[in-house]
Amino acid sequence: MSVPVCVIVGAGPGNGAAFARQFSRAGYHVALLARSRDVLDALVAEIAGTHAYGYDAADPNDAACVFDEIRRDLGPPQTLIFNASTREFGDIDATTPDAFERAWRVNAYGFLLAAQQVIPDMRAAGEGTILAIGATASLKGAADFVAFGSAKAAQRSLAQSLARKLGPEGIHVAYVIIDAMVDMPVSRAMAPDAPGSAFADPDDIAESVFFLARQPRSAWTFELDLRPFQEPW
Repeated sequence: MSVPVCVIVGAGPGNGAAFARQFSRAGYHVALLARSRDVLDALVAEIAGTHAYGYDAADPNDAACVFDEIRRDLGPPQTLIFNASTREFGDIDATTPDAFERAWRVNAYGFLLAAQQVIPDMRAAGEGTILAIGATASLKGAADFVAFGSAKAAQRSLAQSLARKLGPEGIHVAYVIIDAMVDMPVSRAMAPDAPGSAFADPDDIAESVFFLARQPRSAWTFELDLRPFQEPW
């Protein structure tokens, strides 16, 4: 049997690296896509079975070229994890039109581009999994998340449309809402007084994401929200 292929768009430290470790341990070829070649090279050196591809999630030319390269190098993807995002935070007074558009282009438009690249192969196979990594902002527009919240809400709505269209064709589309600060140095620096139990461990998040990718089709999940046990909600 051929080795299954998982594509991670938005590979980096934290969740992206954890997803790569999880799928690599399960015997997948893992394609890591991101703009930073230095980050990609570090991950490939650390995680067996991973392959680096420079990628701009909002560039349709990159989408066509890079996914063609992945198919040639590794084979057709069975799993797509869209983890690319932006950090366009701010209220209406601090949000520029450029920032608003940039958040949408990465989170929603970028998800569309990547999904369109893997759907034909998944249709041919009669199966596949498309997972988008979202946030609480997809459900509620907080005052300081004008661009980010709008973009994540659009991404979630797109995932719902894909799930309703593709589910009957055997393709599982799911949306993961991370209602937490992910345990990374940048998050710890933003909340230096928070206890360790306030953060979500990327490896634990990855375990739940891997579960979604392997769910039997008689009991699929569309939306999975993850948070530390102490998180108020």
